Amino acid sequence: MRFLVLSQYFPPEVGATQVRLASMCRELVRAGHQVDVVTGMPHHPAGKIFPGYRRRFCSLEFEGGVRVRRTWLYAATGSGWRRILSYFSFMMTCLYSIERVRKPDYIFVDSPPLFLGVSGWLASVYWKCPFIFNVADLWPDSVLDLGVMKEGVFVKAAFGLEGWIYRRAQFVNAVTRGIYDVLLTRKNVPADKILFLPNGVDTSIIQPLPSDESLKKQLGLAGKRIAIYAGNHGYAAGAEQILQAAKLLESHADLHFLFVGDGPDKLRLQSLAADLQLQNTTFLDSVPLDRMSSYLSIAEIALVTLRKAGVTRGARPAKTFVMMAGAKPIILAAEGEAEELIESSQAGVIVPPDEPEQFASAILAMYENPEAAREMGRRGLAYVREKFEWSKLVGNWLNQLHAAETVRSAAATRLEAVADRFSKVS
Repeated sequence: MRFLVLSQYFPPEVGATQVRLASMCRELVRAGHQVDVVTGMPHHPAGKIFPGYRRRFCSLEFEGGVRVRRTWLYAATGSGWRRILSYFSFMMTCLYSIERVRKPDYIFVDSPPLFLGVSGWLASVYWKCPFIFNVADLWPDSVLDLGVMKEGVFVKAAFGLEGWIYRRAQFVNAVTRGIYDVLLTRKNVPADKILFLPNGVDTSIIQPLPSDESLKKQLGLAGKRIAIYAGNHGYAAGAEQILQAAKLLESHADLHFLFVGDGPDKLRLQSLAADLQLQNTTFLDSVPLDRMSSYLSIAEIALVTLRKAGVTRGARPAKTFVMMAGAKPIILAAEGEAEELIESSQAGVIVPPDEPEQFASAILAMYENPEAAREMGRRGLAYVREKFEWSKLVGNWLNQLHAAETVRSAAATRLEAVADRFSKVS
């Protein structure tokens, strides 16, 4: 089959969306399918188009058997009207590349942004093929629940657009079980339209390694015992609870907190660290996925957080799978689906979100029991190898797609037969 993947974000950008889509494309190619990607000029997370891509309207690249077409967009980050303008700009400019790809059998549209569903629908009409709408985040539900936006005309229109897209998509794909359940029960998407492709990891890329002491020295962390937070620095993550725990643990001079990544909330986190006068915290920029194993190697503890909100209960942070593949024990401050993942894998410790005292106590307990922590890390690695390798997940998803198409084709055949009988009677 031939797939067209439509997404505003794609490598060389770094992030959960980019890793998920690149991994899916790689596994589709390995399975013998053809893949075209239409995406924007790389600009995330800084909101500035990367050097080498500036002053260009479009480009064509080939990456690992995948044909990647890029178009200009208005680069922006954070929230507010500039981010919305960025979404709308790519919603329009992507049509230029869509018209130039090979005719697809399926169009896979990644969201957020929600608005890209309109472009996906137009592409499906133009190419006379079905589109699959991927829901990685329930938007606008998430921005309402987190207090980023308030009820109003724009949000009402966004909910209307969401329903319109779900009705026109051949299939709607969920990234978590929580999203799957909401699609089925609250969004009224028929069960035979919903597919499931969760986040995963490639353990040939992320691997447990001996501690990279030269990296540790380069970062000025020689002799330190490190707790790492690696991934998107977004508002929903609520990573300030790590800084609050770090303040409570200042007396442990050899314990250091390392933040690796970028995102719209990073400046606020750095400002909070300065306000707290933390000397046990370091912030680094994002690193490519193929270098992440080295950064994980110098850490003894991995930290994963989510803000306490209804929408985050259905989230499974992609960074969790990366930490587990690096055989790192996890301290999770979250509720819901992420909590279930740690419980079932026995790969870490769970504390309530937004409770820095309990978070600090859990960090200290793991810090004081390194062998127990290493055993948790080993269990996490075994768990993701068994259940969350990208090759297995994409293979299962293709089976779902084939089965769903078979059911829908059989139903269509039955309807045609009924219609034929009625026409003969009349």
